[in-house]
Amino acid sequence: MSGKFSYRFLIVIILVLILCSLLVRIIFFSPGGQAKEVVDKFYRYEQEGEFSKSWNLFHSSMKEKFDKGLYIQDRAHVFMNHFGVETFDYTLGKPEKIKNWKMAQGSSPMKIVYKIPVTQSFKSKYGNFKLQQDVFVAKEKNEWKVLWDYK
Repeated sequence: MSGKFSYRFLIVIILVLILCSLLVRIIFFSPGGQAKEVVDKFYRYEQEGEFSKSWNLFHSSMKEKFDKGLYIQDRAHVFMNHFGVETFDYTLGKPEKIKNWKMAQGSSPMKIVYKIPVTQSFKSKYGNFKLQQDVFVAKEKNEWKVLWDYK
């Protein structure tokens, strides 16, 4: 009886491990999971005031809009100086796959992007407030890169 129990228990453990492995692959290695991870990394850098690192995660279309030095200066100035905050919290929503998305009117469509809702929560000298923004992520040279909507 003890041998049968051990054998069945071992099979159950193996099945649970296989299921857990599949879930991890689906969540973290799916395109939507990878896109969400890049957005998380972007906002962690922003949260820490590492604006140079967050700028590096921009798609080339975004880098054309912002000079790196000016972006770093503006982000620190607006959020830290004007709002009087030291940092913020954020939450990310569920990634949504979108086909043929355009960043702006007249721009070329991007074949596949993921839209990820982001909510930033600030505690400032002007009170507590939230900023909600849909952030988009597209592959560029086999890396997921961050985009904002300008339509």
